[in-house]
Amino acid sequence: MAAADVDIQSLIDPLLVLGTAGVVVPLVRHFGISPVLGYLAAGAIIGPLGLGSLKYEWPLLHFLTIRDAQNVAGIAEFGVVFLLFLIGLELSLGRLSTMRRLVFGLGGLQVVITSAALFGVCLLLGIEAAAALVLGLCLALSSTAIVLEVLSQNKRMATTGGRAAFSVLLAQDLAVIPLFLLIAVLGASSNGSVLGSLAMAMFQASLALLVIVTAGRFLLRPLLRLVAASGASELFIAATLFVVVGAGVAAALAGLSMALGAFVAGLMIAETEYRKHVEAIIEPFKALLLGVFFFTIGMRIDVRALISEPLAIGLAVVALIALKMTIVMGLMRLFRLPQPAIMEVSPMLGPGGEFAFVGIGLATAANLVGAREAAFALAVTALGMALIPLLHQLGRKAAGLMQEPTHAEPPIPPHSETGHTIIVGHGRVGRMVAEMLERHAQPFLATDSDPATVSSERRRNRPIYFGNAVEPGYLERCGLAEAKALVLTIHDRKAIDAIVERVRAAYPGLTIVARARDAAHARHLYAIGVTDAVPETIEASLQLSEAVLVGIGVATGPVIASIHERRDEFRHELQEAALRAGRDAALSIRAPTRR
Repeated sequence: MAAADVDIQSLIDPLLVLGTAGVVVPLVRHFGISPVLGYLAAGAIIGPLGLGSLKYEWPLLHFLTIRDAQNVAGIAEFGVVFLLFLIGLELSLGRLSTMRRLVFGLGGLQVVITSAALFGVCLLLGIEAAAALVLGLCLALSSTAIVLEVLSQNKRMATTGGRAAFSVLLAQDLAVIPLFLLIAVLGASSNGSVLGSLAMAMFQASLALLVIVTAGRFLLRPLLRLVAASGASELFIAATLFVVVGAGVAAALAGLSMALGAFVAGLMIAETEYRKHVEAIIEPFKALLLGVFFFTIGMRIDVRALISEPLAIGLAVVALIALKMTIVMGLMRLFRLPQPAIMEVSPMLGPGGEFAFVGIGLATAANLVGAREAAFALAVTALGMALIPLLHQLGRKAAGLMQEPTHAEPPIPPHSETGHTIIVGHGRVGRMVAEMLERHAQPFLATDSDPATVSSERRRNRPIYFGNAVEPGYLERCGLAEAKALVLTIHDRKAIDAIVERVRAAYPGLTIVARARDAAHARHLYAIGVTDAVPETIEASLQLSEAVLVGIGVATGPVIASIHERRDEFRHELQEAALRAGRDAALSIRAPTRR
């Protein structure tokens, strides 16, 4: 194709988006800034409402700024679709059921009460009812991405306050779907009855969701099982994208948003045994796609509004945070959460969130919200999001001044994968380990790379997932950071070595028990860092010895005791041999070479 046939102008803007995504993250992390804030700032600065608005005065900016938002509209829409898919993938019906009190109680009340309060404020400011309703709902939402990132960086997710914040954010994410539907209904009802449009939209939504869920229930597992049997990760990526985009297109054909279809697709995959594998394979693309999403959101921030009305915007930010904080604190007290947890997380939930940009953008396109009101609300949201890390620090300091509660605080259920044992490989040996853990009421999560084995064990209600434990990031998706132990029952030596070396480097204190073929293999495993290695040949000889001694009439008690003693001796000998080999190797490296 000749250069003249290529629309260079339409390619420059997407290249700027991708190039900025690759530059922003390492730069902002170097200065300790949240990548989300970096993407938002980059989008605002080089977007069409920032430096892009000066392209006619300074022609050089034609090549350094986004000139037409339509050139990256497809990337932005896919970013929203992907974000909703990730939210659906993080959920599960079991998880929602476990946290239903806080999600649907605390979180649901926060969305309803805050939306109503902001709706009333907007009406008092003279904004029309439809616009006031949309603005109230959008500004009631908080930033899931930044709040969870800050909590994770400070290792506060497992605390009472962290789980309470997660519950509120989860309820807000669930509220996004009806919010998008409401905006579509209000936008379509300008020439007709609101109730009629709402009824038709609900019918279309119910029918579309029924079709998507039914097709997913009967086709999703067979499709993923077929792809998994091929053993090709790239085909699994293609199949995942096909499911996400296909569900999105089906929803769009029914008059709904593609994001809603993607959310349902994520929710369906979350209920299958392929969830962990999907999470692992999309992890490399997750940061990039979310970065592009936040970059395109930043493009909607009108820098001129920030400059022209700094006092009004500053006061609005303070008022919004104060109002939402007050409501969240009152509800958390109602749910009997401890005061330190309330003081720590309530300030973080005060600013607006990323879905305010999406919702207000949709409402502006549907002529529900005026351009001036939208620019002001987005500027308030952006400035508030930038303050979240500071608000968290202030909340931590305030919480530190308070006494811990002397009474027992209400339990907040932990993550479903905490304090468990991860079993890699679910063949004969892995099943026996799982059965013994079950017998002693110890939680575990099993994984295997054979889809037939996984499907069979799933039918027995075993907590098992399909996936390759060698792939970087897969065991992390299985909750490795919160696990008590890792058991390796596979027989692939290279795979065992790769897993042990990576896990031991990241988690020095984790108990790692590995299956070994013989004594030499066990010595090697001890040398690379396993806590305990179980050689098959030695274990078989000990069991044979036990059977012979009992069979010829020796008392069972002394036999079992002697077998345990001999097993400990073998373990000590193998560990000592591994240490000696390591010392000898170190001395040979340090010793000078003689000529």
